Amino acid sequence: MTERVQQPILSVVGLEKAFGGVQAVQGAEFEVLEGSITALIGPNGAGKSTVVNLIAGALRPDAGKIRFRNNDITGYKPHQVARNGLIRTFQISREYPAMTVLENLMVSPLTQTGEHLFSALFRRKRYQGQEREFVEKALHILDEFGLYEMRNEYARNLSGGQKRLLELARAVMAEPKMLILDEPMAGINPALISRIGEHMLRLKEESGYTFLMVEHNLDVVERICDHVVVLAVGRTLAQGTMSELRQDAEVVSAYLTGGSVGAGTKG
Repeated sequence: MTERVQQPILSVVGLEKAFGGVQAVQGAEFEVLEGSITALIGPNGAGKSTVVNLIAGALRPDAGKIRFRNNDITGYKPHQVARNGLIRTFQISREYPAMTVLENLMVSPLTQTGEHLFSALFRRKRYQGQEREFVEKALHILDEFGLYEMRNEYARNLSGGQKRLLELARAVMAEPKMLILDEPMAGINPALISRIGEHMLRLKEESGYTFLMVEHNLDVVERICDHVVVLAVGRTLAQGTMSELRQDAEVVSAYLTGGSVGAGTKG
C-alpha cells in the first residue's frame, strides 16, 4: 500500500510585522503539514506570539503571505479565519466563567440555526433538533476529556489545568481543520501536562487533527511533536525534529546565550 504523502495545510511566507521602530517579525517562513503536530519554539522575544496573532487574524501583517488549505487568508479577521477552520486557544484560558462547562461547549459551533431570528421563530423543529445533536456531541467530548462529571459546574470553579482541558474541548466542539495552541502546558501540573499531550496525540491519530503549538516545555515538544520550527529575532532559525535541533549550534546559541540568526554574518 502506498503511504499517504502529507501536504502543507498552512504556509507562512516572508511574514513581517513591526510595532513602531521594533521589528517583531522579519521574514518568518515555515509550513505545517496536514495531520501533524508542529511546535513553534524560540527564546523570549523571538516573535512566536506575534506570528500566532498574525496567522489567527488578531494582527495584520506588514508584508508576507499566509495560506491555509490553499486559500490566501492574509489579513483576514479572527472570525473569518475561524470560519475557514483554523481555531486558536490562548495562553491564558478564556472560558465563560458564569456559564457551566456544558454551556461553554454549546456556544462553540460556528454555525448554529438558533443564532438567526428567522430560524429561531419559524424553524423551531430544525433548531431544537440541532440543539439536541449539539448536546449529545458536547457530552461525548466532555467524557473524552474527563470533564463529564463537571458538566454542570460553573467554568469559573475549575482549576487552571481543567480550564486548559475545557478550552481544548471547546475548540474541538467547533470542528476545526487545524488548531493553534498558545502555550497549552504553561502553569499546570505534570499530570495534566501529560493528559493534554495524550489528548493531542489521540486527536491526531484518530481524527487526523493538525496542530501548531507554541510551547516552552521542550520535553513535551520532543515527546509529541512531529516537526519543530525555531524562531529567533522574528526569523525562522531552524526546522527539524527536537533531537536534530539539540545538535544545532545556532539553536543552542539562541536559547542559551541569546545569539541571533546567522550569528557572525551580516543580517
